[in-house]
Amino acid sequence: MVAQQKETGLVKQKKGIIMSDVLEKVKEYYGKTLTGNKDLQTSACCCGEESLPKEVREVLPLIAEEILDRFYGCGSPLPPFLEGMTVLDLGCGTGRDVYIASKLVGEKGHVIGVDMTEEQLEVARKYQDYHKDKFGYSASNVEFEQGYIEDLASIGIADASIDVVISNCVINLSPEKELVFKEIFRILKPGGELYFSDVFADRRVPKELSEDPVLRGECLGGSMYVEDFRRLLAKVGWPDFRYMSNCSISLDNDEIAAKVGMVNYSSRTVRAFKLDVLEDICEDYGQVAYYSGTIPGYPHHFDLDDHHRFFTGQPMLVCGNTAGMVEETRFGKAFKVTGDHSVHYGAFDCSGGGSDDSCDCSGGSCC
Repeated sequence: MVAQQKETGLVKQKKGIIMSDVLEKVKEYYGKTLTGNKDLQTSACCCGEESLPKEVREVLPLIAEEILDRFYGCGSPLPPFLEGMTVLDLGCGTGRDVYIASKLVGEKGHVIGVDMTEEQLEVARKYQDYHKDKFGYSASNVEFEQGYIEDLASIGIADASIDVVISNCVINLSPEKELVFKEIFRILKPGGELYFSDVFADRRVPKELSEDPVLRGECLGGSMYVEDFRRLLAKVGWPDFRYMSNCSISLDNDEIAAKVGMVNYSSRTVRAFKLDVLEDICEDYGQVAYYSGTIPGYPHHFDLDDHHRFFTGQPMLVCGNTAGMVEETRFGKAFKVTGDHSVHYGAFDCSGGGSDDSCDCSGGSCC
């Protein structure tokens, strides 16, 4: 599916020694310093299995032990309803989430893992046949490419070719996050989804700390200030996105806390759809959404985000953005939306109007 990687990509050509130096230090940390997740010095890049969706927990026992031992994630960026989809994992490491996605998309789906660290990819590639056999597939439905997430064009990822982009605690490591999000927006199909987990900060991390190789490698130095993240997504093309979860991180390391303990960190899972209909605040068009209960594993309700729970068969008054997210995406197969954008009733009231439709206004738009 992807072409041979070029000798030099956009990243090295345009950003030169500064960017290369940061990425080389990250490569060193994940390729040589860390031999397994027990070598991590904080709890930022880890995730308890109890927080994983049921369908993900069921696949984990089928994943090779070496891959699980070398997993450095901070959440569960694997959304439901992936059957037959083409999924791209940014910063796939040794491939845990790639192989879980491989099972979730089914034999007719396809999963691409991209990482810049050869040592990690060597581990991932050697288990392709292992997982093919575990899943009962006639051929592997995954591929791994060495490359930079800031420059997916250099490994042949075409415009509008990917259904779902996932990433697990990796985007924080990039020194050029705007390039990353621009590339994601470019490669997603219309209605496609970005679904990723990462470490965020409640303020901008001081420059001298962001360049510390240990803090950067532990997913702290490069973590995104939540408001800068909101502004960046709007700039790239996502005026509205949604948080799925938001958990505080305890550093659990006195030496690291002494350096960067003034910053409050959180692990968040984010959902964003590539849609033309999105507006920068929630607008009211009198639309109502009904969930059919047909998403596998979710017969009784479906959570679009941390404050939109759709109960099967129960009408929910929704803003125009939410209507687009459930109607103009792969989830449209499981939803019916009445109304359109022909009549506007003003700003949408996020304080009520649905079944648990409360709003914390923490995303890119009010709802």
